[in-house]
Amino acid sequence: MESSIRIHPAVDSGVKQGRSDFQGGTLVCACTDRPVKVRIEGQIAHNHACGCTKCWKPDGAAFSIVAVVPHDKVTVLENGDKLQVVDPSALIQRHACRECGVHMYGPVEREHAFQGLDFIHPERFQESGWAPPGFAAFVSSIIESGVDPSRMDGIRSRLRELGLEPYDCLSPALMDYVATWTAKKTGALAS
Repeated sequence: MESSIRIHPAVDSGVKQGRSDFQGGTLVCACTDRPVKVRIEGQIAHNHACGCTKCWKPDGAAFSIVAVVPHDKVTVLENGDKLQVVDPSALIQRHACRECGVHMYGPVEREHAFQGLDFIHPERFQESGWAPPGFAAFVSSIIESGVDPSRMDGIRSRLRELGLEPYDCLSPALMDYVATWTAKKTGALAS
């Protein structure tokens, strides 16, 4: 399933299936000296390829691979002194290694449908078996990163070939979740 269109190293050769018994593991930054290590307990959720310009991407990747975990399942194990928040005004408080730049975890702390969740990059796990990406979000945003708009049809075709339905927002299930949270907050739906 090789293609000349590069999405992300974790999926370019095909999306690997996860294991139902995956119980979490350790995310490690790219530093060879004093790497930051973050423990994640349990399986990840809503894993996807993301084209936004905020998420960390490995060199040469058009998309990031990003998932969420409950905030209370995230623990910095080693070298947390190397972490800094990339953009304190952003909804997702992305904690990145100040030396290598890898985003290690990003909690949502203010009132939002995703409050209590942390965004992580599962390809940084030392362990295998994490849930595979299931869709692609914010696909058009890769143009903002410098991708020629004439390439978009081919990129969307490649995403579909990989089984990652491309969206220019979040997946329908996540958009329903956000809309339900909003409707409960406004009283349009009962809590």
